[in-house]
Amino acid sequence: MRWNLRMVAAERGIWKSTELRRRLADAGLEISAGKMSGLWAGTPTTVRLEDLDVICSVLDCSPTELLICEPEKVEAARPKKAQASSAGSAPAVVHRLGRNRSKPPA
Repeated sequence: MRWNLRMVAAERGIWKSTELRRRLADAGLEISAGKMSGLWAGTPTTVRLEDLDVICSVLDCSPTELLICEPEKVEAARPKKAQASSAGSAPAVVHRLGRNRSKPPA
């Protein structure tokens, strides 16, 4: 995912994070200067859905304009399938996720 807040804000004539922060506060969302800096300058680690709703309302946009999917990055990060192993090469790694877990209650 790519965070596109700055571009969407610029398209609406908001060029400074302080201006967006003031508009968000007018809409009822108080954001600290540090959190606003993180939202403005880069990709935030987390965004609360309630906050995203206010941001979209203030910018008159949808979440799909702020969060841009990048499926090519997902595909590039996917592990490549093992090619036919030749003699002397290391064995393929077998993931054992979920091993030794208890079963959920019935």
